[in-house]
Amino acid sequence: MEADTLALAQEIDFSILGLFARATLTVKLVMVMLIIASFWAWSIIFQKLIWYRRARANAAKFDRAFWSGEPLDGLFDQIGPDPKGAAEKVFAAGMVEWRRSHRDDGAMIPGATSRIDRSMDVAIAKEAEALQKGLPVLATVGSTAPFIGLFGTVWGIMNAFVEIAEQQNTNLAVVAPGIAEALLATGLGLLAAIPAVIFYNKLSADSDRIVGGYEAFADEFATILSRQLDS
Repeated sequence: MEADTLALAQEIDFSILGLFARATLTVKLVMVMLIIASFWAWSIIFQKLIWYRRARANAAKFDRAFWSGEPLDGLFDQIGPDPKGAAEKVFAAGMVEWRRSHRDDGAMIPGATSRIDRSMDVAIAKEAEALQKGLPVLATVGSTAPFIGLFGTVWGIMNAFVEIAEQQNTNLAVVAPGIAEALLATGLGLLAAIPAVIFYNKLSADSDRIVGGYEAFADEFATILSRQLDS
């Protein structure tokens, strides 16, 4: 009897494709959903890693240009009022408001400092929103994928017990395939969730550091303009 059971178990395809093919429709839908979520999360991860690297490189390049000693008006004329780089956009927002605050006689309109600060804050907020776009998807995948996989597992085990009851047989050849199919859903859920959680934390920290750099630059730039106003 044991030899027959072992022979039947060896004939069963326990590969991932084999387990997926034998799963019920509900479990298959759960697996497909988790695979799509995993690919979606990885696409966001790679996109953000590239984007953040470019943002840091652009900020470093602009920082060198800003502190090179070149006049601010000359630097602004080079990059224009609508540059592509995020750090340059913060600078341009401040410079645009700075120039608008000058009267025709050369005097400054009262409240120029607060308006310049608000203009740069708005530019920073827009860049922060762009940097964080897609991160909520990673958080959602990381928090829900294990439970979706668990649902597939519970459903698969329930059907495995139903099959055992119908066949009145509890040998390995009957029990093992259903349990394996059910556990595959949990495995896929963890496979989607773990990278999503890890990279969500990393990318969130990277985004905060990049935005913090923009805020520090805005404070330094506002201080420079304030000195010019006082003089």
